[in-house]
Amino acid sequence: MTRQARGGGSGGIGATSSNVREDTIDEASAGPDRVQLRRRLGRSDLRAVSEVRRALRELLSHWDVPGRSETAELLTSELVTNALVHTDHDAIVTATVSPRGLRVEVRDFVGRRPKPRVPNADDGTHGRGLVLVQSLADAWGVRAHGVGKAVWFELNGGGTA
Repeated sequence: MTRQARGGGSGGIGATSSNVREDTIDEASAGPDRVQLRRRLGRSDLRAVSEVRRALRELLSHWDVPGRSETAELLTSELVTNALVHTDHDAIVTATVSPRGLRVEVRDFVGRRPKPRVPNADDGTHGRGLVLVQSLADAWGVRAHGVGKAVWFELNGGGTA
């Protein structure tokens, strides 16, 4: 089964950003016992962060692992924000739930690799994203693509209901 919604409209509560081009939850092509969310985000569209969180929450609504959905939302927000703030390109988010757990990958089109850094107290809220991913994810990493990279994390446990 594939459900697809296309964003449009102007701002406002519950509105979808016009830069979100695709939102697909795919239960068939992701593979046996897998459910997948794939969304393409427009460049520099920070409204997309909350939209991705909402779509991920829907995807994880049947993932029966207490406390992990909130962690998944937080880490996904960090990776999406990094991709949109530190590049001047679109990004693609793919989240896959399987019996092994959850894997989220955020791909952008800039080859510069991110590096976790120790947050500076004088730097406001910047510099904490990858440190959170590193400390809360069961696994994470960066994978180079022909053009750009994908930053990913995994949370173990549970499956789809």
